[in-house]
Amino acid sequence: MRKKNYVALWVVFALPALLASAAFCGQEPKVKDVILATTTSTLDSGLLDYLVPIFEKQSGYRVKTIAVGTGQALKMGERGEADVLLTHAMQAEKPLVDSGTVRNYRLVMHNDFVIVGPREDPAKIKGKPTTEAFKAIFDSAGPFISRGDDSGTNKMELSLWKKADLNPKGAKWYLESGQGMGATLLMASEKKGYTLSDRGTYLAQRRNIKLDIHSEGDPLLLNIYHVMEVNREKFSKINAEGAGAFEDFLVSPETQKLIGDFGKDKFGQPLFFPDAAKEKM
Repeated sequence: MRKKNYVALWVVFALPALLASAAFCGQEPKVKDVILATTTSTLDSGLLDYLVPIFEKQSGYRVKTIAVGTGQALKMGERGEADVLLTHAMQAEKPLVDSGTVRNYRLVMHNDFVIVGPREDPAKIKGKPTTEAFKAIFDSAGPFISRGDDSGTNKMELSLWKKADLNPKGAKWYLESGQGMGATLLMASEKKGYTLSDRGTYLAQRRNIKLDIHSEGDPLLLNIYHVMEVNREKFSKINAEGAGAFEDFLVSPETQKLIGDFGKDKFGQPLFFPDAAKEKM
């Protein structure tokens, strides 16, 4: 009887510990550091501060996040200076995909852009479609604060001016912050000007600024995020295993649910909408 009891106790206490240890050893990465180059909106919105610790705890990897705007993030990928990219400028991403610089290009999520400005709305853009809103800002001589940093938001803003057949560059009222979305919103608030922002960062910063949404909902303002691994066949130092693990984490059903729920408790609405399942439909 005693032998049976000892065996039972070993099964209850020792075996689960050994199995857990073996599982952990199997997941222990050879190279722990993963360099993520991404747009500032994923950081300024708080999304990465929420998701990265979960990934690190589950995987054993350490993520070094470099939030520089989509343009610079893509250039880091072109130079092999990052392992994985999370960006939101499809036209700028396509050349890297076509050239094989990146691989496993996958849809992650979307939100949208909004045109925000002083609560008084001096340019009277409230409720106007995007191009009409930009024309009204142009005619009223702003001020308008541009990111001016080759980010995905900056690329979108410049494309919208082009669609409106306008060129504000050089105008005294057209100012470039050269900074991320959070800092640009603060500058627009201080200058009592307008700017283009992703909705997630605006909601995350809303308490710190005096800006309202005046134009939204236009299909032109859709903001789509993709994740991609930098190709180790082109850059031998890339942590391909870590990049793949992070990408798989982002598009997993569990993480997609976390993304869809993020912001609901604090802002009453999600900051991003999960899209990974759409590629499987």
